[in-house]
Amino acid sequence: MAAPDNDESVDPAAVRRHRVLFRAIEKRRHPKLRRSDITVTDDAAVKRATKAAALGNAMEWYDFGIYSYLASTIGKVFFPSGSDTAQLLGSFATFAVAFLVRPLGGMVFGPLGDKVGRKRILSLTMIMMAVGTFAIGLVPSHAVIGLWAPALLIFFRLVQGFSTGGEYGGASTFIAEYAPDKRRGFFGSFLELGTLAGYVGASGLVVVLQMLLSDDQMLSWGWRVPFLVAAPLGLIGLYLRLKLDETPAFQKLEGGQAKATEAADAVETSAAADLGKIFTRYWRPLLLCLALVAAYNITDYMLLSYMPTYLSDELGYGTNHGLLILLVVMVLQMCVINQVGRLSDRFGRKPLLMTGMLGFLFLSLPSFLLIRQGTIALITLGLLLMGLSLVAMLGTMSAALPAIFPTQVRYGSLSVAYNLATSVFGGTTPLVITALISAFDSTLMPAYYAMGAAVIGVIAVLCMRETANQPLAGSPPSVETEAEAEELVQAQSPQPRF
Repeated sequence: MAAPDNDESVDPAAVRRHRVLFRAIEKRRHPKLRRSDITVTDDAAVKRATKAAALGNAMEWYDFGIYSYLASTIGKVFFPSGSDTAQLLGSFATFAVAFLVRPLGGMVFGPLGDKVGRKRILSLTMIMMAVGTFAIGLVPSHAVIGLWAPALLIFFRLVQGFSTGGEYGGASTFIAEYAPDKRRGFFGSFLELGTLAGYVGASGLVVVLQMLLSDDQMLSWGWRVPFLVAAPLGLIGLYLRLKLDETPAFQKLEGGQAKATEAADAVETSAAADLGKIFTRYWRPLLLCLALVAAYNITDYMLLSYMPTYLSDELGYGTNHGLLILLVVMVLQMCVINQVGRLSDRFGRKPLLMTGMLGFLFLSLPSFLLIRQGTIALITLGLLLMGLSLVAMLGTMSAALPAIFPTQVRYGSLSVAYNLATSVFGGTTPLVITALISAFDSTLMPAYYAMGAAVIGVIAVLCMRETANQPLAGSPPSVETEAEAEELVQAQSPQPRF
């Protein structure tokens, strides 16, 4: 009788009738740890891995943040005809286009990351993202080449989206597999610190350009500058990632080293089978991850991407003022996000995630009522209320999501689930909210949309299991010192009774 390859429940009556057999199966599935099984992390290597992954994530969200914050300008450059609303919808539709191919990128890069290694795929996605963003900065305007302008814009947005499909799943997996079990939340929080840094860099650069340049100069060439900056950022990130070793968890997979060198010959014939395995054998954790990411990304994109446009186009507030207020909120989030990661290591992922979800459920409507008052103080207070709710999720999610899946399918499963949810719910958030405001003629629609997402998130958090301070599924424990490793080995041997 073969040991089951998943954690499906077994009939208790069968266990009672065949205790010896099931005890043997359990020992085979969970053999005693040897000292060589346990990973003792190198603090310097963990910090290098965290830095390289976080920088790539910062670049990803810098690219997407730039597009969001320049949505009105891009609409005028590439979609010049029609009303302001039509231009904005055209710009946000192009923003959403990149998310349509993110699941495809996840389905391609994710299984590859589980076969040939995390490092190689993360280096490739970094190159593609930098090229796509830099190329957008070179695309001529609609006035110069007509319909070819929006066509090229859409093409390079697709390149961005496809590469991003392998970025978050790989980066969060990379940090999670490098970090020691008891500090995975802390190190994982740096990934989202990179997210905030990308948004802060994008918004800060846009504010400076809009302060220094006239409207005509911004329309003529100023909007291109932030996109062109992506090239040197991409080279720095690529250099850091190429200097890293493969993650310890991937190396310790049975035959992991052989996979990393031999799998390239069999990638084309096995990719469909790998995806099939993810959808058929891991559909339960896949659904859980989809729900968590959908709730998290709707609130994330609403606050960090859409709010400047909401303040300027829906409430008539000055563009720079809106960006500056959001910039302050994001800087404050950056100051506390690593502490949130520490808290998730101490108290668990579920309490922190639930705090964030409930925050959006109960504070979204009051926040938007404050924002609608139009004064700087009340807008800042409204954004801070939502910002504190979001940071509870930002500082926790990058450690919680990789732990849902076992090591051998972690990159692929997380990439598929994350990008499906982001494509359907996250990237469409600005477009959906703009359309809802137009349809219902209510500037409170973003609050209702966020509250609906929070309800889904609360249910998902209730369904997940706690993973803080535990080894990743399919991987041996990861500790910081030799003494901790020895303690784990000795703890398996019962004390003799006299």
